[in-house]
Amino acid sequence: MNIHEEIKKLEQEIFDKKESLRALRKKVEAVEIKDYELSGLEGEKILLSQCFNGQEELLVIFNMGQSCKYCTLWADNLNGISKPLADRAALLVVSPDAPEQQAAFAESRGWDFPMLSHKGSGFAQDLNMLQENGMQMPGASSFTLKEGKIYHHSQVHFGPGDNFCNLWDFVDLLPKGVNNWVPKYEY
Repeated sequence: MNIHEEIKKLEQEIFDKKESLRALRKKVEAVEIKDYELSGLEGEKILLSQCFNGQEELLVIFNMGQSCKYCTLWADNLNGISKPLADRAALLVVSPDAPEQQAAFAESRGWDFPMLSHKGSGFAQDLNMLQENGMQMPGASSFTLKEGKIYHHSQVHFGPGDNFCNLWDFVDLLPKGVNNWVPKYEY
């Protein structure tokens, strides 16, 4: 078997594993959670239930905030798919940053997706998106809203090279791969 055939074989194995992962996620039993109070970009209080925007499903992206170059890269990437993604399910990005800090940073990046601060709400902590040292974990969680109750379904943590920022897949195609490259705030 030549190298190209090996690559195709491995790509198929990865595809098959992703199909298996999707099937397992569908079997996860939903857990009812409380209706958390989050903070809007102008400091206003917004309930998680209000973020469904008339849809049954909500995808929440947990971002570490302005202090993380990698989370900034993920959010830049998300910005390109936020409109079609929000057409399928409600979309929300949360971070521990103060609302005014979020607003200024989002404007400087040209982000067009909804953002809220979870600071002080217990939301990230209750969903295991905080490390024991209090550091925010990046990732995503899915929720449904049924008969006024919110249910948590599935969750994943992000990390460099994951499936949630396609830049890494493109960089992996280059002969030198990542080659010590790290994201920047300005290019």
